[in-house]
Amino acid sequence: MTLPPLAVAAMETALNAVLYRDRSLKAARQRLNGKVLAVTLRELEQPLVLVFSERQLDVLTHWADMPDCTVTTRLSVLPQLRDRQQLTALIRSGDLDVSGDLQVVQQFSALIDQAECDPAEYLAPWTGDVLAESLSQGARRAVGWVRRQLQHKQHDLSEALTEEWRLAPGSLELAWFHDEVDAAASTLRQLEARLDKMESS
Repeated sequence: MTLPPLAVAAMETALNAVLYRDRSLKAARQRLNGKVLAVTLRELEQPLVLVFSERQLDVLTHWADMPDCTVTTRLSVLPQLRDRQQLTALIRSGDLDVSGDLQVVQQFSALIDQAECDPAEYLAPWTGDVLAESLSQGARRAVGWVRRQLQHKQHDLSEALTEEWRLAPGSLELAWFHDEVDAAASTLRQLEARLDKMESS
């Protein structure tokens, strides 16, 4: 899957709004100034290249030079990059493959960790504080509701597969099947031994 240019531009705008708007993040941004971080997601065909400068972050899909650091991971692992403490565990488990300067990904993780991502803060200049906070809380509730619905549907589907539709065997049926296979294999070995004995005599 390749990301359309519009999605890349939206990602760049969102990252700049979160990481370059807040003056308190200036020191953390300075450490990344001039650095290039390539993020290769296994679900995407092309890497996302993050080019840090003093005033902005550019998100590209092609980069001719060698980046300072290349990170290969899955989309589901990205939220965990916010926690600097988890980087080592992610690398050890194989969920995160880092080549190049490890400090670049550590500094990026620290920058994301320090950034406050409160949607109400970004909506307030256009909608006012009260409406922005209401919209933000409504969005959080909606996301929580969707997450709960997905978990509920996943549970219902697994129940239907194992109990109602009988497409997937239950754990007792699986254990019984393994026992039957072992018994059949044992009988077959005994039969082979008898045949060998009869042939040799």
